[in-house]
Amino acid sequence: MKTITSLAALVLGATLASTAIAQDETSENAQPTDEEVELKEDQTVMPSGHDITPSEMMDGRWYNEEGVPTFKVEEDGTVDYATFSGFRRYHAECHVCHGPDGEGSTYAPALKNSVLRMDYYDYQEIVASGKQEVSNSANQVMPAFGTNKNVWCYVDDIYVYLLARGTDSIPRGRPPKKADKPDEFTTAEDSCMSM
Repeated sequence: MKTITSLAALVLGATLASTAIAQDETSENAQPTDEEVELKEDQTVMPSGHDITPSEMMDGRWYNEEGVPTFKVEEDGTVDYATFSGFRRYHAECHVCHGPDGEGSTYAPALKNSVLRMDYYDYQEIVASGKQEVSNSANQVMPAFGTNKNVWCYVDDIYVYLLARGTDSIPRGRPPKKADKPDEFTTAEDSCMSM
């Protein structure tokens, strides 16, 4: 009887150990939940792998070294114009479902957290084509906005606004100070809206 009990204990111990290892391996590949996304002060690389350090301005918008849009907030709290534009466009088109200031709602996720762990190109694909997740426990449907110029012409502005909110670089509400609208921004905006 002792041999069987000892053997059972060994098998149980080995099973528990292999389960723990498998869970550790799985959790390494899993994306963090909204609650798990906590950034350290001065952190510039997001869980998505994108660095949010502004490197170059093109067409009136800031980009990082990889050409991914980002935001810039001056020491006095002045936000770049694209981030301010993103605030305006988000609250005109997105907040009805996703809540004010990217905070989420009872039926749509907090986008200020989603953009931190989501690849920029995946974000664009979801905004352009929409997303549908239907199961027994949830029915989440986001419409496609690729043909809505009020969203698509400002898709990068909305993205950088949400990044700034997700990193707590700007507080909730309308940014109190904004940079002047660059001429290049106006040119790009006019070109997109006239297509």
